[in-house]
Amino acid sequence: MGALEGRVVVITGAGRGIGREHALLFAREGAAVVVNDLGGSNSGDGADGTPAQETVNDIVAAGGRAVVNTENIATWAGAEALLDQAIDEFGRLDVVVNNAGILRDGFIPALVESDWDAVVAVHLKGHFSVIRHAATYWKAESKAGRQPDAAIVNTASASGVTVPNAGQANYGAAKAAIAALTLVAADELQRYGVRANAIAPIARTRLTLATPGMGALMAAEAADAEAEGGFDAFSPANISPLVAYLATAQCPITGKVFAVQGGAISELAGWHDVKTIETDEAWTIDDIAARLP
Repeated sequence: MGALEGRVVVITGAGRGIGREHALLFAREGAAVVVNDLGGSNSGDGADGTPAQETVNDIVAAGGRAVVNTENIATWAGAEALLDQAIDEFGRLDVVVNNAGILRDGFIPALVESDWDAVVAVHLKGHFSVIRHAATYWKAESKAGRQPDAAIVNTASASGVTVPNAGQANYGAAKAAIAALTLVAADELQRYGVRANAIAPIARTRLTLATPGMGALMAAEAADAEAEGGFDAFSPANISPLVAYLATAQCPITGKVFAVQGGAISELAGWHDVKTIETDEAWTIDDIAARLP
């Protein structure tokens, strides 16, 4: 019996890259998977159901259970329809994995409003919309006496939570907000039997290959691993076992953010005090200027 036997899982952005690896592993571990992917470009333009269908075809061919969903989770209605499909198809909902994302990089003076709005919509609003509709279902289940044992796994990024990346103000801000959203969700939803965690992955995907400085490094690592038969540290498949564990019914972890890349998993901590200055009187500008580092 697999670690996720009987679990019903929704995975966004599961047609390619990390999301596809999640879907394949979850299905191998016994979960029924709703494979969501709008099928747009790196920048979020267009739509194509082929990637989601190919993932589902591979799961079904291997004896697993999966269905296609091509809703746009950056819309309230699209997120609701996605979760409704999971419940209609498989009778319940146990896990949400928020993975869908796009890139529209640009330096702040040149970033246009539509590029800001699109990235924040897919990442931050997309995460929240799916969580909100899932939470409504789980709350109703809890109130009806059927306490869920549910899990949310969100996708943050090193760009936003550990290493600011020039040219990604929209992406980094959205990813940092997703980490904060995860902590709030963990606190709010535990009463309904829901855990919430986030990952900050580094892996070879369409988006990272298109990121200046990262694409060449990751492509070279893949070529070396293939030539030498060694461990491919940037394979997206390295990310999925942690996500699968966080989605199991037995996992006790909630309210955490983990960096994961290759063979390393690190628990991250957010903003914290590094130095404090105090006064027993009203602050003056000169006093602050003299005492702050």
